[in-house]
Amino acid sequence: MTDRRAVSLAASLCLSDLVLTAGALYLASLARLALPWGVALWPQAVRLNVQVYVLVLAIWLSVFFLLSVYDPKRNVRFADELRSVFVAVLVGTLVFAGALYFSYRDVPRLLFLYFFCIDLALLLGWRALLRGIFRLAGRSGRGRRRVLIAGAGKVGRNVAANLQQQEWTDVEVIGFLDDDPTKQGKRLDGVLVLGPLQDAPDVIEEKEVQEVVFALPLGAHRELANLVVELQKLPVVVKVVPDFFDLAFFRAAIAVDDLGGIPLLNLRASAIEGFPRMLKRTFDLVGAVLLMILLSPLLLIVAVLIKLDSKGPVVFRQLRVGENCRPFYVYKFRSMVANAEERLEEVMIETEDGQVIHKGRDDPRVTRVGRVLRRTSTDELPQLFNIIKGEMSLVGPRPELPFLVDRYEPWQRKRFAVPPGMTGWWQIRGRSDRPMHLHVEDDLFYIQNYSLLLDLQILWKTLGVVLRRRGAY
Repeated sequence: MTDRRAVSLAASLCLSDLVLTAGALYLASLARLALPWGVALWPQAVRLNVQVYVLVLAIWLSVFFLLSVYDPKRNVRFADELRSVFVAVLVGTLVFAGALYFSYRDVPRLLFLYFFCIDLALLLGWRALLRGIFRLAGRSGRGRRRVLIAGAGKVGRNVAANLQQQEWTDVEVIGFLDDDPTKQGKRLDGVLVLGPLQDAPDVIEEKEVQEVVFALPLGAHRELANLVVELQKLPVVVKVVPDFFDLAFFRAAIAVDDLGGIPLLNLRASAIEGFPRMLKRTFDLVGAVLLMILLSPLLLIVAVLIKLDSKGPVVFRQLRVGENCRPFYVYKFRSMVANAEERLEEVMIETEDGQVIHKGRDDPRVTRVGRVLRRTSTDELPQLFNIIKGEMSLVGPRPELPFLVDRYEPWQRKRFAVPPGMTGWWQIRGRSDRPMHLHVEDDLFYIQNYSLLLDLQILWKTLGVVLRRRGAY
């Protein structure tokens, strides 16, 4: 889907959602009178003020944008869109309930339940209808964006596979062009190789192609330059997929910078940028400051207990690796004896495949107070200072030890595309019970699926993990 069409579709969906939501609220008031459940009410009791409609539309607009419901990248599959709309309607309903509690408390509760069900049905039904219309239009060939892919290698086939996943939109993959004679005339992943690259102008005219995507290896840049010049004569959009993906740590961590008009691919950009980054940072700052204030008596008591229990500082600093592999010092309440770092080799365990587990249940370096701190995760609380400083986030990948990073395979370094977190997906999945190298897969899952809602879910589940003391030692 083109950027312009994606923006138009998102704007149309936003407008239709607001109309349908207002309609759902009106239908819910009628349903409250017509359906036999609940106490009988008179029409005046279910008539809603205009302010209530304005309130619900403002909430829906805010929640749907904050949860990226209109982001086309998140809604390629219908199942993904169903999930995002369901979560957004649920969150919006809870916020609406809270707002009504402090304003219009006389709205009937059954009316509120009817509104949730009707709105969810209308929004999901409208999206299903739209996809059906797009799919039928695609089969008829009307309004399709016909795409030709130059290059039938690994990158080209990945491009074709991603475009075919969008078959409900306006995309139709016409075929490949490739200079490899063994591929010509064959179907690769269901897409026909139409001929060599030099046939591009003829294929474009014959097949009425609107867009050409070049997915050629680095060694084919000369052919690419010549073809691009040749295609300037034709009314086609030309796009290039740079064959740098094996160099990039993570596909979401690639950005295009501008240097005086020269485009530069930034292979180490953060996976969370723009408004989501600002929102995450604001949430971190507010949350960390509030927790510092609320927990200040506990912090003081813990500091006194540590000082009375053993010699050494109350808080210690430990070098960790953070976003973009930048080193920083993480703060923790001291839960071990003062020379614990020097005795690390005593407790380090390696699995049969050479992976490291550096925390055991019976670590002799842990102090009496330290054992309690670890079981309750209280030793992690000074990391709130790291969050305020901007070195960490409330939720993110585990801040890793440098000696473990030195053992990483290249794919594992993808985890440094976002700031490390005080808690994370790894925390609610097993904490210390799991080998250190398995945290990386959890971190990559978090990066690929990041949203503010996921952060909230992880924080909520972390509370349960801490209370059950699962995997903490």
